[in-house]
Amino acid sequence: MKKSLKTLFLTGSFALIISGCANNPEKVVENVSTPTTTTLANDYPTRDRVEYVLNCVAQHGGLSYINQYACGCKIDKIAEKMSFNDYDAAKTFSYLKSTAGENGSIFRDPKQSKDLRKLLKEAEEIAEKSCFVK
Repeated sequence: MKKSLKTLFLTGSFALIISGCANNPEKVVENVSTPTTTTLANDYPTRDRVEYVLNCVAQHGGLSYINQYACGCKIDKIAEKMSFNDYDAAKTFSYLKSTAGENGSIFRDPKQSKDLRKLLKEAEEIAEKSCFVK
């Protein structure tokens, strides 16, 4: 008998919660700001942020709190300056520009490649100064 009362109570409570949610209309939020053309700092996937931090930490002497914090700060500053799509393209151009011969020319020579690599380099320099990366 106790189980059936407990079950009845839980079922009734669940039904009450569900019906309460169904009867309450969603509130309309006014004054919602529309996205602008500015770069969103949160459009970087977590995996890419972690990869950046791990590579940065490895380049700066290994895992320590200071290195980890500084490298995390650095990718945040870069994210403020560039969209993820631009960052990803710049990173790809940077990695592949050293490909020898004509095959590498498609990564080195186009104006887009040069512009994005320059933007990434500037963003990294600003980030290093802001985050005290040594």
